[in-house]
Amino acid sequence: MVIKDSINAKGAPVSTNYISRDLSWIKFNYRVLDQSKNFERNIFDRLKFLAITSSNLDEFFQIRVGSLYNYLDYDRERIDYSGLREGAFKKVLFQDLQEFCKDQLSVFTNELKPEFEKNDFTIVSREDELSAAENDTVKTYFKKTIFPMLTPMTYDNHHSFPIMMNKLLVFGVVTINRNIIGEQRRLTLIQLPTNIPRFFEIERDDKILFIPIQEIVRWNIAKLFRNVEILSVNLFRITRNGDFSVEESDDMDEAFIDEIKKKIKTRKTARVVRIEIEENYSTWMMKILLGRYHIDESNIFVTNTLMDFTCLWQIVNHPEFKNYQHKLPPPVQPLALAIPTSNDEESLNLLKYLQKNDVLLHHPFNDFKYVLELLEQAAEDAGVLAIKITIYRLAKNSRITNALLKAAENGKHVSVLFEVTARFDEENNIKEAQRLQKAGCFVIYGFNKYKTHTKLMLIVRKNSNESITRYVHMSSGNYNEDTARLYTDISLLSTNEVYAQDISEFFNVITGHSEPGDYQNIITAPGDMRRKLIELIDHEAANARAGKSSGIVIKINSLQDKDAIDALYVASQAGVPIKLIVRGMCCLRPGKEGLSENISVRSIVGDLLEHNRLYYFHNEGDPKVYGGSADMMVRSFDRRIESLFLIEDKLSKQIALEILNLNLLDNTNSYSLTSDDVYVKNRPQEGDAIVNVHKDFYHLDKRKVLKTKLF
Repeated sequence: MVIKDSINAKGAPVSTNYISRDLSWIKFNYRVLDQSKNFERNIFDRLKFLAITSSNLDEFFQIRVGSLYNYLDYDRERIDYSGLREGAFKKVLFQDLQEFCKDQLSVFTNELKPEFEKNDFTIVSREDELSAAENDTVKTYFKKTIFPMLTPMTYDNHHSFPIMMNKLLVFGVVTINRNIIGEQRRLTLIQLPTNIPRFFEIERDDKILFIPIQEIVRWNIAKLFRNVEILSVNLFRITRNGDFSVEESDDMDEAFIDEIKKKIKTRKTARVVRIEIEENYSTWMMKILLGRYHIDESNIFVTNTLMDFTCLWQIVNHPEFKNYQHKLPPPVQPLALAIPTSNDEESLNLLKYLQKNDVLLHHPFNDFKYVLELLEQAAEDAGVLAIKITIYRLAKNSRITNALLKAAENGKHVSVLFEVTARFDEENNIKEAQRLQKAGCFVIYGFNKYKTHTKLMLIVRKNSNESITRYVHMSSGNYNEDTARLYTDISLLSTNEVYAQDISEFFNVITGHSEPGDYQNIITAPGDMRRKLIELIDHEAANARAGKSSGIVIKINSLQDKDAIDALYVASQAGVPIKLIVRGMCCLRPGKEGLSENISVRSIVGDLLEHNRLYYFHNEGDPKVYGGSADMMVRSFDRRIESLFLIEDKLSKQIALEILNLNLLDNTNSYSLTSDDVYVKNRPQEGDAIVNVHKDFYHLDKRKVLKTKLF
């Protein structure tokens, strides 16, 4: 598979030392779409990935395209990494987006839809595909369930233009009453309800019929327009700007929360950035929509099939097809837990075990339960005095929240730094934070200026001999037991006092007014992270110039910061071999003569979402390896509270090296980026062993891990 380069506004290839962040993101979504084209996957797996591309695209329009319109609407200058100003860049961006959406539709129509019948289901698009009895069932469902929920809203001289909600399906119906002389056309908008399933289901022998509710409404739409002529019926969907920044406020509690709540509401009425609509739409209606929403024809995305592929989750998760859902093997025992039997493992006292051992977990291959059980044991342990934690995203029915509530109930001092602006999780986070606050936890609602993205926990315990032990948990992933099954993340459990002192100081910075000197084992943002990472890169460059061994391996989600990219370019020119594993957007151009010949970039996209961040610096054979929550992005360095932790424990460091090693060897889920901004799928050559990072981590050999080297 090859994902080609973009073009600029004049049709000429873009060629700079940097790749556009937004155009690179589209390439990432192509790599996700590529999973739905993989015939080795079953149809339900392929539909899942198509649905993911659709939800990814929704968020991209809301946030990245929304951000672009913030510049366009307020005449603010923005120069993209491609060198284009905001207006010219919008043209290039929308060309790529239109092309991607056409490819999405093609995959669904030409590659997936033909597989439905042989997998015992179909999506019904025409009324005549149903029997008389099935039609009666559908009509009854419309009459009793759907019809009472529909509210036609007319726009004319007597009615203002109705507000359409974000990402809802809407019918635009153009009508005229021929009985009234001089009567003009009228536009009526009908939003489809969101609190019923997207498909009505009927079982026919051994097959399931999925009937889109929009088609049911279409077949019966005349019932809403008595004694008038319907000229056109078109389904459409709008996407609104979801990019907002919280204004500074002196009141860190109620006013701050109220501001967040207001911003969430604006997502429902913010400026429109996209219209998806059926082909052969009413041009008269579209002229009205474009005028009302202040957009042009480039914002129109035409579909000839099912609209909004996120509805496919209903099929993917259907109970009848549960045996076809991708299932992960059960988690394996962490290499650092030397436990002989499963019974002993179930009764493991982590508070005791961690006093003598560091444990590096690699999720989901290692169970997230160890993190949960540590917190739950701490909540019940009589010796525990305090728990401090940062929270970015939680599971819906969170064991983390329940453990913190139990700890507060048991008289522990519980401090929670809650990031209530975690995108699209704001409402859930506010609700959970208020629950904790009511239970007596000390809740800090983050900083308005900086988003708290670091993942840290500190537990303070008094031992039986009156000594104090501090337990730390440092992670790349959220305190979310649901996503821990789907995301690859690392987390380190330790009672190392250097970590504990660093984390204690960092919590004081976050929650209070403190400016400590350098930390020993962590690097933090904002402030020091960019500078210190560049110093580590520069050190490798100096070693290479001096003829010493050197090397850099970095695994992150996104690479966008220009200063960091420039430092990597300089190191490459000094002769440092640099291997980058960047799942999503990558603005660095690898393998370019005179600039980056010594840099390679690969991306891993497969069954699991790659989420861990690891930074390896060879350091003349005594590697420095950091893990944590931060990518190499401007927002990570300047607009977020982030942390990276130095991995010191020998076994933990070797596990981190093996994570990087297998990611570099993977020939199943990986794509390599060329200097021309082309991603090429890596495949095993004849005679090559198959390496699949999403399977091989379940079978690590500790003896081999201890021997792993990257250079």
